[in-house]
Amino acid sequence: MPDQLVWRTSSYSGVNGDCVEVAHIPTGFRKSSHSGQEPNCVEVADLPCGAAVRDSKNPARGHLPFPAAEWDAFLAVARD
Repeated sequence: MPDQLVWRTSSYSGVNGDCVEVAHIPTGFRKSSHSGQEPNCVEVADLPCGAAVRDSKNPARGHLPFPAAEWDAFLAVARD
């Protein structure tokens, strides 16, 4: 499992304590071994708290993170 996410407060948050924190998502996305040589696939990155998925055709459009419990449930169903 990767290291813990490093959270930082937005520079726009001010000093009142109410703010949004952001963390960098690791760039270690990989495609499924079931994709073979196909260029169009879903890529996955491990997160300390689950996993993130993105479209290999459009990686710059972002990713969708899943908490560990949801990701584990998805994998259990996909394996059956």
